[in-house]
Amino acid sequence: MQKKQVVIIGSGPAGYTAAIYAARANLAPLLFAGFLSGPAGGQLMTTTEVENYPGFPSGVTGPELMELFQKQAERFGTEVVMEDVESISLTRHPFLVKSNSLEVEALSVIIATGATAKRLDVPGARDGEFWQKGVTACAVCDGAAPIFRNKDLYVFGGGDTAVEEAIFLTKFGRRVYLVHRRDQLRASKIMAERALSHPKIEMVWNHTLERVGGSEVVEFVELKDVVSGKVTRREAGGVFFAIGHTPNTLFLQGQVAMDQAGYLKTEPNSTYTSVEGLFAAGDVQDHVYRQAVTAAGSGCMAALDVERWLAAKGFLVGEEA
Repeated sequence: MQKKQVVIIGSGPAGYTAAIYAARANLAPLLFAGFLSGPAGGQLMTTTEVENYPGFPSGVTGPELMELFQKQAERFGTEVVMEDVESISLTRHPFLVKSNSLEVEALSVIIATGATAKRLDVPGARDGEFWQKGVTACAVCDGAAPIFRNKDLYVFGGGDTAVEEAIFLTKFGRRVYLVHRRDQLRASKIMAERALSHPKIEMVWNHTLERVGGSEVVEFVELKDVVSGKVTRREAGGVFFAIGHTPNTLFLQGQVAMDQAGYLKTEPNSTYTSVEGLFAAGDVQDHVYRQAVTAAGSGCMAALDVERWLAAKGFLVGEEA
């Protein structure tokens, strides 16, 4: 059985940044790159152009960016295992982390498994269809792309996030349609008023998405009136899902404090969780910002917190666990 000072679970910007910092601190981290809810590399692996990550003035694809993250982590000595963590025991210390082929005792663990954006499972919106070809789940990440400029854009959802994304998209789209399956928004009163009064936002009440279509990219949507049952086709240049995220925490089996949505709770201004020696970074504990750059920042924080915690506990940096 391997013994490690730090094990990192998750391979998005948070996980790899934590690995870079931990490896440079001579902690010899072991990183499990796979997790059950998504591909190794996280959500950026399904993103085409990333134009808002600092240091890439001409943009970079999500997979290219994550490949660079991985190479940098490995350069400093991170061991990357392309497997899912199947279970982790937090009731003992060192923690016991199990994957398909490995059992590892870890003095500390950083959870960086991210959160998966919810999508409507309709024809045209799935992987291999128009996902990331005009269909996305992050307006802030993708809305400024040329594909969406001066087009009719459709946002699906009824909460504060949906309103925020619709308002953000008014900077780029010709008109933004906010589609909700009910006849009133779930958003807070102030946010609802902003949407209803915005000159470039039009509400589409009592409708659901039936289909997304086009040739190379999104060209139209089909909406169903839930009252009459009538289906209509509308020209569209973009589809944005704003129906929430699911944090990838099921494998933890409730052994650590989470909020009602399943996000890991961390102490203010830190990455410490309710379990001593367990840290959380990235979207798995962030339901507000959810950006690659903020995830990377919290990955840095987690590695620094781990290093200080190990030192305070008397586990000297560089020693065998």
